[in-house]
Amino acid sequence: MQSIATFTLNPAIDGSCEAQSVRHTHKVRTTANRYDPGGGGINVARVVQRLGGNVRAHYLAGGATGGVLDNLLDRDGIARSRIDIADHTRISHAVFEHATGREYRFVPEGPLVSEAEWQQALVAFAKINADYLVFSGSLPRGVPGDFYVRLMAGRDPQSASRIVLDTSGAALSATLEAGGLFLVKPSQGELEQHLGRVLGDPEEIVAAAQDIVGRGQARHVAVTMGHEGAILVGEAGVYRLPAIPVEARSAVGAGDSFVGAMTLALAQGLPITDAFRRGVAAGTATVLTPGTGLCLPADVERIYGEVPAL
Repeated sequence: MQSIATFTLNPAIDGSCEAQSVRHTHKVRTTANRYDPGGGGINVARVVQRLGGNVRAHYLAGGATGGVLDNLLDRDGIARSRIDIADHTRISHAVFEHATGREYRFVPEGPLVSEAEWQQALVAFAKINADYLVFSGSLPRGVPGDFYVRLMAGRDPQSASRIVLDTSGAALSATLEAGGLFLVKPSQGELEQHLGRVLGDPEEIVAAAQDIVGRGQARHVAVTMGHEGAILVGEAGVYRLPAIPVEARSAVGAGDSFVGAMTLALAQGLPITDAFRRGVAAGTATVLTPGTGLCLPADVERIYGEVPAL
């Protein structure tokens, strides 16, 4: 099995709970309170490790909450490497309301990272070697939008690592423009933000993804579309998978689970189409679990059996 490294510049301590109803002003009594290590790349690492993969999480953390994040990663048995920053690691929170079945998600912007801190991370991260490098999650304040471009430019040009990108906004646009990615996984909304226009139907999404592949920006593009399923465009052709109907409990980490399971399947030597199916299964399995629990291996395997063959 090939190795995987994940990079998370804006990790989080992800809290979650349940309440009968959420009302302003009044105290909201909660149950099922839990805390998990979170943020894009850390969630990817949790899924890879849970499904039996070889992964190490690299991340920035600091302040009073940085040690809490470290402890949560150690609790879950995630191999980790931390770059220290001065500001506090953020704490996100999700509340599931039983009365309506709705989930409320509170996501802070995160710490302010100094230039000296992100430059230190840039040097350290550029030295890391793994078969798959997963750049995932938002960039914190102070980190330039082209951070991942600088990171790729600072790596050994002879490196055979395959780069997987799952980010948004300026970081997505800048890194796509630089090109050379193995896989990019935007949601439909993230792809629309990148293009500056609405993609009205699957054919437009396919055309946009084909343009990314044709420009050499990425060899494969997987676009997740929520209840509309997902589309894969790349060297193997164009494939679409429907969403698998389940009773959703939480959307937290569904996209990260998709990336984790798909990357792991590739690291295990599975064809890209099978890896795509594994990603859909893991993303679906994650919405079954409340709060920040992410997918369970048994659910992934069961749902994978329901995903149409390609």
